[in-house]
Amino acid sequence: MADEVKPISPLKNLLAGGFGGMCLVFVGHPLDTVKVRLQTQPPSLPGQPPMYSGTFDCFRKTLMREGIRGLYRGMAAPIVGVTPMFAVCFFGFGLGKKLQQKHPEDVLSPQIFAAGMLSGVFTTGIMTPGERIKCLLQIQASSGETKYTGPLDCAKKLYKEAGVRGIYKGTVLTLMRDVPASGMYFMTYEWLKNIFTPEGKSVNELSVPRILVAGGFAGIFNWAVAIPPDVLKSRFQTAPPGKYPNGFKDVLRELIRDEGITSLYKGFNAVMIRAFPANAACFLGFEVAMKFLNWAVPNL
Repeated sequence: MADEVKPISPLKNLLAGGFGGMCLVFVGHPLDTVKVRLQTQPPSLPGQPPMYSGTFDCFRKTLMREGIRGLYRGMAAPIVGVTPMFAVCFFGFGLGKKLQQKHPEDVLSPQIFAAGMLSGVFTTGIMTPGERIKCLLQIQASSGETKYTGPLDCAKKLYKEAGVRGIYKGTVLTLMRDVPASGMYFMTYEWLKNIFTPEGKSVNELSVPRILVAGGFAGIFNWAVAIPPDVLKSRFQTAPPGKYPNGFKDVLRELIRDEGITSLYKGFNAVMIRAFPANAACFLGFEVAMKFLNWAVPNL
């Protein structure tokens, strides 16, 4: 990995990371909507079928009732937050690697996981409010209630109801999800990039198909770690005020008591179907944008 090491450019990370993040949101948001609706649907009454029987049923019903726009419900919030979030994410990862190197040529291996976890800490401040707003907008259409007209209206009403704490509800659960998952994310991507690089070649010369495969599998391993805390986060962030006074402990207790341990993997199929193409698009977008910036403005 010595040939990968380059000085960190915050502006290049902002532009390349933002572009990669927008690619991820555009490709992955429809199945993210399905995931959130599956995770937050109420338990079915005795003798009655559930609102959604699974991933494809939720996808089909959303498409039939709300059209393609329904699958992209709440996308404005992650799009607005995605540029700084992915800039901070990739910058945090690069900084984490740099902090663990005594010399720029040092090869890192297990330290990649720690650098990835640092990026998860960095992004939580941006991720939490975006996720809170996105989840509320995604579930309101299926509930038949129209409390929020859009992301800005949602943010204003949350602030009016509970101040900054209302907007940042679920911060601890976001940290619990993103810190270990980000470590797995970047470690998997870097590991696969090195495996896919032919002997004598640089990882910077990796072909598009290999970048897509490395990025896609990084997304799958990321979500394999992230989905249980993500289920708790979605349920907690969309709950009425005061429902869970003890935070995620109450959510976990209720889910296991009422729906069993498998409830922590609600939306698993939607997540895994989404993870590969969305994260493949993200890393490809990042790599392409970074190569362009290194060519167009090498001294930036």
